[in-house]
Amino acid sequence: MAKVQFFDTTLRDGEQTPGVNFNTQEKLEIAKQLERYGIDVIEAGFARTSPGDFEAVKTIGETLKVSRVGSLARLVKEDIDAAYDALKNAHNPQIHVFIATSPIHRDYKLEMTKEEILASIQEYVTYARSLFEHVQFSAEDATRTEWDFLAEVSELAIQCGASVINIPDTVGFTNPTEYGNLFKYLKEHVPSFDQAVFSSHCHDDLGMATANAMASIENGALRVEGCINGLGERGGNTALEEVAVTLEVRKDYYGLDTNIHLKETKKTSDLVSRISGMPIPRNEAIVGANAFAHESGIHQDGVLKNPATYEVFPPELIGVKENALPLGKLSGRAAFIDHLQNLGYNTDEREEVNKAFENFKILADKKAEITTGDLHALMTGKAIEESSRYELIKIRTANQEENIHEASVTILDRKSGEEKEGIGQSVGTVEAIYNTIDQIIGKQYTLEEYRIDAITQGSDSQAQVHVMIQTPEGEQFNGTGIDFDVLTASAKAYLQAIQ
Repeated sequence: MAKVQFFDTTLRDGEQTPGVNFNTQEKLEIAKQLERYGIDVIEAGFARTSPGDFEAVKTIGETLKVSRVGSLARLVKEDIDAAYDALKNAHNPQIHVFIATSPIHRDYKLEMTKEEILASIQEYVTYARSLFEHVQFSAEDATRTEWDFLAEVSELAIQCGASVINIPDTVGFTNPTEYGNLFKYLKEHVPSFDQAVFSSHCHDDLGMATANAMASIENGALRVEGCINGLGERGGNTALEEVAVTLEVRKDYYGLDTNIHLKETKKTSDLVSRISGMPIPRNEAIVGANAFAHESGIHQDGVLKNPATYEVFPPELIGVKENALPLGKLSGRAAFIDHLQNLGYNTDEREEVNKAFENFKILADKKAEITTGDLHALMTGKAIEESSRYELIKIRTANQEENIHEASVTILDRKSGEEKEGIGQSVGTVEAIYNTIDQIIGKQYTLEEYRIDAITQGSDSQAQVHVMIQTPEGEQFNGTGIDFDVLTASAKAYLQAIQ
């Protein structure tokens, strides 16, 4: 079975994501995990751009033993020399040279004619091959290049020693049908097509990066380039984990193998997310927190009977322990009973379960997420009476001195109808508010999770704060608060979580 190679550029193109900056040690940590993941080629950086990139390329190249390590370089002698100097002691070095070929880049960026570009390829791909056994050539902005000129460029690069020809959709311009046809055209019009590996490199500006990559594979590409979690400038790159899992799940269709160790997928994704500071959206394909979460009652019932009803691959495939059936207002009886059974409750008493389920539905209309603690409260008959028991009336904060914040909080106990107030201090404003609330209520909670999201964009956006708290007995409860003021939203969330 033929294999698709995976070329990861998280450390180079992924680092071009606004706000992302890796130091050498961070790059090395990611590179080691990419090697464990089974990535064939790791582009460690652009050696000539900075001393830091040079050091990263050098260090990674001399450390990794299995994955090939490469550096990007323009068709410029100084770039190629810098890549060679960084990789001359690497175990498996590669160089990746490129030049733009589209009319808009020729006219406005390079100010070069077609003939000048061909001459540059002739000179510098040949030079790169004299220093490196493995040379990859990229025609930047290939998808906006005249197809006949792209075929001419590709053939020349192969004749000059390139063993990989990359066809980048640099600005995310193409679509799957067009990109697939481009590879088909090159296969028919590049005489030496079979003497090189053709590769895709797609950007996600129009949301089609992964689909375009798959179209290239269907039409002769045997290498795919991209980044973990789809990192990259603008809309990002092809998410390599999506391609890897697709090739495995649909092996019946594509008939291709890879060297990827799929059980390392989630671990690799989480590491890149943590080091880059780029959170993974919950609804992200393959690696998002909701990828194996089912809240719809119909879906939950199907998954409980057979996970394959709503999951095209098991979570264990990518290193996730199990799927999740979060309870919310759309959940049905099957998932509710399954949760109760997992908590050790006897669900044979039909009347008791029916009453608990009715109360669960009432509670789910008030709280976005239902926790284990909520279920325990439901089964003891406390949840409905105590849900959102406390209402925030007033909150004031002040800085008393350096690193000391004071909070004054007034709340309404809906159960007793009594207003209660208190004053507390701490090193942080939110912590001072929560300490004060604990003091008013007379119970100490532990803050397990605190998250802020902006509901809309702009300076007038409301803040949505989510918290998870734990009682001294170990029960956990969720709460959500919304307000234009972050501190007020924080207090509301904490009060909603308290049972």
